[in-house]
Amino acid sequence: MDLLQLRYFQVVARYEHMSRAAEDLRIAQPSLSRTISRLETELGSPLFDRHGRRIRLNQYGAMFLRHVDRALSELDDGRRAVREARDMGLGRVSVASETLLTITPLLGSFRVTHPRADVRLFQSNADEMSRQLRSGEVDFCVASQPLAGTNLESIELAREEVLLAVPHGHRLDGRESVTIPEIADEPFVTTRLGNWQRALLDRLFAAERLTPLLSCEGDEPGASQDMISAGLGIGFIPATSRQVGRHAPVAWVHMDAPDCHRVITLVWNRGTYLSEAALRLREFITSRPFMTHHLPDLRGPSRREPLPPFVRAGEGEDQAES
Repeated sequence: MDLLQLRYFQVVARYEHMSRAAEDLRIAQPSLSRTISRLETELGSPLFDRHGRRIRLNQYGAMFLRHVDRALSELDDGRRAVREARDMGLGRVSVASETLLTITPLLGSFRVTHPRADVRLFQSNADEMSRQLRSGEVDFCVASQPLAGTNLESIELAREEVLLAVPHGHRLDGRESVTIPEIADEPFVTTRLGNWQRALLDRLFAAERLTPLLSCEGDEPGASQDMISAGLGIGFIPATSRQVGRHAPVAWVHMDAPDCHRVITLVWNRGTYLSEAALRLREFITSRPFMTHHLPDLRGPSRREPLPPFVRAGEGEDQAES
């Protein structure tokens, strides 16, 4: 058994598809198949259930994968530690988020403060973030919904109300609040499955035994407001978007529905190595109110609107819900 076999197995287990794994690894599929077969022979057990061209990780493969992930992660951590010690820099920190707009101002501030840090950014949905943390591809995830997995640790960064955004001139323009049944027949602009906007929409409608009508499904939550402003539908937008002048104009309506809010957390795998850059980023994020990174005054001081209480607090559940 060698490292090459283990890394090949890890990739095949990720895709559960030999051709895609071979393409990712840039090797011939027959060579990859022989490598996996030799590994199974050495272990004395098949790691995949094979049904024609399709393969599925079986119970032995899933068990072995957990150990392989840990072993390769430890080796990768060792390489990173040696490289950082050699370069005398802060090292690399990798961050994933469902929407890049959530953390762009924060990472920009961090780079100014720590110019020697090598910062990498990924856009991922919840399932992908869980996998990236487990495999060690990223150090942190800034998540707007719970992530599944063992050894995950998190800190709540912010809690904010989620509002209903509608185009100006819409029948709900001017309403103070609405219920889910009142918008059951409205077309929604939202994100694909796996993102927080879609998860919230599906949860609120399911509580009323309703199914939302979707007019648009995208991958970037930050683009929803522009599409709503253009009249493509209505949608759920975090309340902080009201304070950012660069967004497209919409009308805002409160939702008369339980738990219509977004909780932003910083999540990491406590079993993996964190570089000096990662440690400093975690301290940087958690040492100040998170929402202050997302309220640039693009209109000038004379036109600044007062912030609602849930944005001013931005760090405590009691204050946020007062």
